[in-house]
Amino acid sequence: MNFRDIISILDRLIPLHGPYRHGEDNSAAHVKASLMGASETVLNEDGQPVLGTWQSIFFCEFDGPRMRKVFVKLIANP
Repeated sequence: MNFRDIISILDRLIPLHGPYRHGEDNSAAHVKASLMGASETVLNEDGQPVLGTWQSIFFCEFDGPRMRKVFVKLIANP
């Protein structure tokens, strides 16, 4: 599955205009962001993320494009 598949499925499950109570016309973006989460923890080995064969990391922006800051923190294993 690639990112286009994920976007397509999310758009079908969470339509842009739905029965939302939120009044700023970006409710779908808020629901999608809530489902996807705001952070991820990934192991790092020799400066590279440790991911399975079919794993990837996606930065998702559902209410944009907007300028965002991305923070990455590496924690060393003592």
